[in-house]
Amino acid sequence: MKDKFKILVVDDEQSIVDVVKAYLEKDDFEVITALDGETALNIINSETIHLMILDLMLPKLSGEEVCRRVRATSNLPIIMLTAKADEDERIEGISIGADDYLTKPFSVRELVVRVRALLRRTYRDITPMADILVYNNGDLEIDIKKVTVKKQDKIVNLTTNEFKVLTVLLTNPGQVFSREQLVEKAFGMDYEGFDRTVDTYIKNIRQKIEDNPKEPRYIITVYGMGYKFISNFAEVEI
Repeated sequence: MKDKFKILVVDDEQSIVDVVKAYLEKDDFEVITALDGETALNIINSETIHLMILDLMLPKLSGEEVCRRVRATSNLPIIMLTAKADEDERIEGISIGADDYLTKPFSVRELVVRVRALLRRTYRDITPMADILVYNNGDLEIDIKKVTVKKQDKIVNLTTNEFKVLTVLLTNPGQVFSREQLVEKAFGMDYEGFDRTVDTYIKNIRQKIEDNPKEPRYIITVYGMGYKFISNFAEVEI
């Protein structure tokens, strides 16, 4: 039986927490709840969480601060909930790391749809894999469930899009992907960016996971074709 996605719901209104929890559990998610920011951070540091629904107006620690602290170490998908309807407030929420945003009052059914959509975008093509992938005697470690990357046992912070591109490559080691193929597999057909932005993502990933980004050993350029991921440094490149 496939493991369930685990959702953390953080809101200081018990009635909202109860309703959201009931709807998510009905949709076959595992749900953990918190009524304040400090408790939310403690849960994130001790549990495997796949997505967080986060209210901004929280006791002990604001939702904005919770989001900032999570983003300092993790690419955990975050949907923000707030009573603030002002456009500037919504932009601020996105700028500090939220992936999606709902203004109160909101439809719980819409929230569940957004949860499923964000999970699909974030964990596309990676659910059948082992939880943790380790390469070259621990030089590089990817935790699929926590969406984290370690280089020589130190956390490196990839953006959500960088992690998606890396995931496509490492789940198909040795396979060459063109820019167009990477865009389609990482972001879907409805992606509104340009395929050339893949080059930027690759450059940024190399800066974070390669010993020498100018002479990469993990993500190799196949000239005239695209990119591929090499999982073992012992493999010979021609």
